[in-house]
Amino acid sequence: MESPSPMTEAMYYLLLALLRPAHGYLLMQQVSQVSGGRVAMGPGTLYGLLGKLEKAGLIQVQQEDQRRKTYALTPAGRQALRQEYERLRRMVADGEQAEVEML
Repeated sequence: MESPSPMTEAMYYLLLALLRPAHGYLLMQQVSQVSGGRVAMGPGTLYGLLGKLEKAGLIQVQQEDQRRKTYALTPAGRQALRQEYERLRRMVADGEQAEVEML
């Protein structure tokens, strides 16, 4: 399956949080941390996205025990995150250029 582009904000921050493998509750905390508290992800959103990202081949279960699953980025997930990061950087650069031209 092809990686979604552009990504939703929640998807981007979840992939960013998954630069370090983690389980569900820790992921909710990491999303909040990497977004500077701007994105708060509840369990419904988190597990819905995890399923979608796993189906797309962007993440995988790295470890599973009776109580929790630990998720990690796949190489395709790292690539999709990198592409989205570059897309966002280009958008910011375009905005900065337009701001200079408006002055």
